[in-house]
Amino acid sequence: MTLPPRFQDWFARQGWQPHPHQLALLEAQGDTLLIAPTGGGKTLAGFLPSLVDLAGGAHRGMHTLYVSPLKALTADIARNLARPVADLGLAIRIEDRTGDTRPAQRARQRVDPPDILLTTPESLALMLSYPEAPAIFGGLRRVVLDELHALTENKRGDQLMLGLARLRSLAPGLQVTGLSATVEDPQALAGFMGGARVLEADPGPAPDIAMLPTASPAPWAGGGGHHAIPEVLEQVRQANTTIIFINTRAQAELFFQALWAANDENLPIGLHHGSLAREARQRVEAAMAAGQLRAVVATGSLDLGIDWGAVDLVIQVGAPKNVKRLVQRIGRANHRYNAPSRARIVPANRFEVIECVAALEAVAERDLDGDPRGPGPLDVLCQHILLTACAGPFEADVLYAEVITAGPYRALSRADFDACLDFAATGGYALRAYDRWQRLMLRDGLWRLRDPRAARDLRMNIGTIVEAEMLKVRFRGRGGAPLGEVEEAFAASLEPGDTFLIGGQTVRYEGLREMVVEVTKQPTRKPKIAVFSGVKLATSTQLSHRVQALIGDPSRHHALPGNTRDWLALQAEVSALPRPGVLQSESFRHDGMWHFALYGFAGRNALQTLGLLMTRMMEEAGLGPLGFLSTDYALLIWSLDPVTDPAPLLDRAGLRAGLGDWLGSNAVMKRTFRTVATIAGLIQRNLPGLRKTGRQATFSSDILYDTLRKYDPDHLMLRITTDEARRGLVDFDRIEEMLDRSPRLDHRMLDRVSPLAAPLLLEVGRVPIAGQGRERLAEAEAAALMAEAGLA
Repeated sequence: MTLPPRFQDWFARQGWQPHPHQLALLEAQGDTLLIAPTGGGKTLAGFLPSLVDLAGGAHRGMHTLYVSPLKALTADIARNLARPVADLGLAIRIEDRTGDTRPAQRARQRVDPPDILLTTPESLALMLSYPEAPAIFGGLRRVVLDELHALTENKRGDQLMLGLARLRSLAPGLQVTGLSATVEDPQALAGFMGGARVLEADPGPAPDIAMLPTASPAPWAGGGGHHAIPEVLEQVRQANTTIIFINTRAQAELFFQALWAANDENLPIGLHHGSLAREARQRVEAAMAAGQLRAVVATGSLDLGIDWGAVDLVIQVGAPKNVKRLVQRIGRANHRYNAPSRARIVPANRFEVIECVAALEAVAERDLDGDPRGPGPLDVLCQHILLTACAGPFEADVLYAEVITAGPYRALSRADFDACLDFAATGGYALRAYDRWQRLMLRDGLWRLRDPRAARDLRMNIGTIVEAEMLKVRFRGRGGAPLGEVEEAFAASLEPGDTFLIGGQTVRYEGLREMVVEVTKQPTRKPKIAVFSGVKLATSTQLSHRVQALIGDPSRHHALPGNTRDWLALQAEVSALPRPGVLQSESFRHDGMWHFALYGFAGRNALQTLGLLMTRMMEEAGLGPLGFLSTDYALLIWSLDPVTDPAPLLDRAGLRAGLGDWLGSNAVMKRTFRTVATIAGLIQRNLPGLRKTGRQATFSSDILYDTLRKYDPDHLMLRITTDEARRGLVDFDRIEEMLDRSPRLDHRMLDRVSPLAAPLLLEVGRVPIAGQGRERLAEAEAAALMAEAGLA
């Protein structure tokens, strides 16, 4: 296929030349993964073969299916495709199919599909579950998978690849194109697609990216970045349009408020994140597209490729946590192939200064991060089997052969497939006596729905995203005063007697009753577990390693600001600098207690788990642990007696045994089980006429979990739950990786607070104080601590 003259003329009328990768993709045979920088015309490249083919006018039915991770992207693509289609006079019908599409249009698409359909993984799974799927997709020629890297980061990607395997069966000869801008391992991503040729475009000019100088230095602790408000506002004044990325929704709200308070000129500035109402998001998107906003404060909701050409600056507030995410966000500025993206980074605290420098070095070296993907999750496969039955009877051998063509499931054993099929059919050994889980039956060699009416319920529960529930915190007793809310993930990690901060008060966890966290006042005790509404994104393993290597090599400290260099120089003098290959720790007295600091660089989840396990071991050793705190880089434990030799507390066998005991008795596993069981179809979130609340779902899952542990401990759902908890929620694999890469322990007994540990102590003491004196008190506390550490 070559570019016809009418298309060449269209490019010329726009003043464009087709990029080499666009022409190469037009001529490509078979499946292709195109990697091109933001603004490089990836989307047009993906659709160009379809437009050229459809211009011939011979095709009937759906020709091209476009799948993206975001509903907002489908709307953006529809707008951008409308222009060349109208200019070229092509009789092509383009429609979207997402959760926002009107029911009447969805129904019509099942009998009269458009030429090009724009959709999401969940909507594709739904369409494939209908008996009309062979008619809808039988004539499909092409599939375009946009922002593919974003879909590999969670189970939505696995769901999509199973759907793609089904499409290949329905439409033999289907040609698939994957599009991505930020890929650390192109061959692995091509393998995820099921095997594809990799086509890499010219990466374009290097980005113009640097830290934003600020009059006030970053604070020693915290994550808001508010010290940089004047400089951020000045950057907004100087640019046409700016996107200000913040890592969490709560921080985005707070930063937006602070920015407006300082916005004396009333510059039009918007807010965009996933918790806002759809109408509010759409208003901001439309205003940005029309050039009516000077800036928008956003979270990951704008990470992906919405094309706003007027954006000429990106500001990242807070450490990016992930080089790939930073590169993706940088690409939102100057969405043009030949113009360098311009971005500035604002570290939120002193430790983030080091992370930002490390991230800038990685961007300059084009060294992206990313962890290898595990095998395709079995709970997603269970859902896929049930949805396949909704579309019609199937033969097990044929479905297994189809599933293993999906990249993530290429190594799936027949035994695991059969276990998933048995679960889908009966619920498994302990549940097969209950009618509600008897969903499939075998007749004449074909598996089919036992009750066709079940298809409606199964379709209502499609998807792999299980929202985190927020639990109310109240003082124990009738009519106890409400204190606020905590994420269920945090509540699940608590045991009776644990103390934590909420609403400026230290409280003691007593138990969970009717999905309410009941607490009692503990005003005289320091919190055992410090709770923050700060950054929840874990720093990638590769970026953590870079930060450790930068800290541990004084010859590279010239890249750091002067006050950071002085901080690290004093740390080397008082104690030691953490460095690769060494697990650095130290003990010192402060505020009448012993403190143990471990610089693990393993991520907050892993170090939170390590804190729970080590404090249990310290309790058994009689050291009197009182509490702990974890950040992405360090663990701080305070106790009555000192840790003089951490080696026994870091014994791998002891940690593994402690993990097993803790998980077995803790609500963490029940929370993970609920997610797994919901995706697999054991628990239904949505029922006809109502949506099951988090409380109802949790009660159901708790009963099921306890039943299976007692009567069927080898049940498939429990096996999946154990694997998920170990890899995800508690991140124990990262603890083992930390021990592997740092085989040597270096422990220092100090006579005072170390410079690196001082900011951690500020985190421990961060109790919200009402009134205008809050910042002054925090500054006074910081000054006193830094003086104690020798940093005054």
